[in-house]
Amino acid sequence: MSKGHILILVENLPVPFDRRVWMESLALTEAGYKVSVISPCPPTESEEPDKVIEGISVYRYPMPAPTKSKLSFLREFYYCYRQTQKLVEHVWKIDPFDVIHTCNPPDTFWKIARAYKKRRVKFVFDHHDLCPELYESKFQRKDFFYKALLWFERKQFETADAVIATNESYKEVAIQRGGKRPDQVTVVRSGPMLARFERVPPDDMLKRGKKHLCVYLGVMGPQDGVDYALRAVKAARDHGLEDAHFAFIGSGDSYDDLLALRSELGVEDITEFTGRISDADLKRYLCTASLGIAPDPKNPLNDVSTMNKIIEYMAMSLPIVSFDLKESRYSAGDAAVYIENDDPDAMGRAIIELLNDPAQREKMGMIGRERVESSLAWDYSRQVLIEFYDRLLGHRTA
Repeated sequence: MSKGHILILVENLPVPFDRRVWMESLALTEAGYKVSVISPCPPTESEEPDKVIEGISVYRYPMPAPTKSKLSFLREFYYCYRQTQKLVEHVWKIDPFDVIHTCNPPDTFWKIARAYKKRRVKFVFDHHDLCPELYESKFQRKDFFYKALLWFERKQFETADAVIATNESYKEVAIQRGGKRPDQVTVVRSGPMLARFERVPPDDMLKRGKKHLCVYLGVMGPQDGVDYALRAVKAARDHGLEDAHFAFIGSGDSYDDLLALRSELGVEDITEFTGRISDADLKRYLCTASLGIAPDPKNPLNDVSTMNKIIEYMAMSLPIVSFDLKESRYSAGDAAVYIENDDPDAMGRAIIELLNDPAQREKMGMIGRERVESSLAWDYSRQVLIEFYDRLLGHRTA
C-alpha cells in the first residue's frame, strides 16, 4: 500500500530530462510513495505526452517557446501556469494526491496549491532557483518585474508547509526573505547517482584527432556563461593551444545564438555542440575528457547556486576550470581551478596550464571523486529527502 500520493510540478525542464526532479521521483517511489509528475513535453515525444516511466505517472504539455524578452517571459509564466493548472485538476479527478511538490522556476504554483490546501493537501516548495536573481541576471535590472518576482516568491514561501533548499545559501533565503523557521527548511543537495557515473573506456574518436578533449555539460541559457566558455576557447587558441577539441553538451534558449558566436569567433573547427545526448554517450565524453569547464559568471543567481555540472565532473574524476563562485568553491574545493572577475582570457590560459600538467589533473580528479563519494552523491541526499517526507506525512523512516 502506498504511503501517500505526491504530485510534483516542474516547468523549467521536461521530465525525465530534469535530472534532480527525476532522481527525487525515483527515490520517493522506491521508498513506497506514489509519485506523479506534471511537466513540459519535449517535441520528440509529443505523440505520447502522458505515460508511466519507471513506475512514475507523467503528465506533460507542449513546451513553450524560448523567452527572449520581458513580454515573452510573462507569456511563458501564464502559459505554463494554465497548462499545469488543467493537468492538476485532471490528476485530482482520477487519483487524488496528498502533497503538491512544486519545483521552481516559476514561483506561480502557490496559487494552485492554495485551492487544494483547503482539501488538506500539503504544499512543499522545492527551491531550485532564485527567480528574482534569475531575472536580474538575465536582464540586468531591478524594475517592476523584479519586484513582482519577489512578491511571487514571498507567496510561495507563505503557502508552503515545508521548504526544500538545494544548499545552505538557499536555506538562508528561505529563512531571511521567506520568513520560514529553520525547522521548516531542509537542505537536499543535488548530486549524481554514483551508479550512473561509473567510468567506461575512453573513446579517442571523440577527440577529433587531438590529444585532449575538454567538455562543457549543462543548460545553455543567457545566465549559464557558455558564451564565456567559447571566448575562453578562442583565448586558449590565441595563446598557443593547438592540441585540444572542445565539446559542448546540452541545449537551451541560447543554443542558436551560441552557434552564431562560435562562427563569429572562428572556433568552429575545434568545437562541437552535441545537443542533449544519452547517458551512455555522456559517459563516453566525460571519461575521454581531460577537464570540465564551468563558465557560469558571477551574478546574484550563480554565486549562491549549486552547479550540477561541477559535481558531475567530479563524479567522473574530471578536474575543473571554473569562475570563482561561492557555492562552486563549496562543491568542488581543490578539485577546481578558480578564475576571478569572469575573465575568459584568464580561463583560456588556465585551460592550457591544466592540460600541460597531467599530474595535477590526476590529483584534482581524485580529490573530486572522493568528495562526491564521501558526501555529495545523491545516495546521501536521497535519504534526507525520504526522511523529510516521512516526517511531513507522519511515517516512521525505515
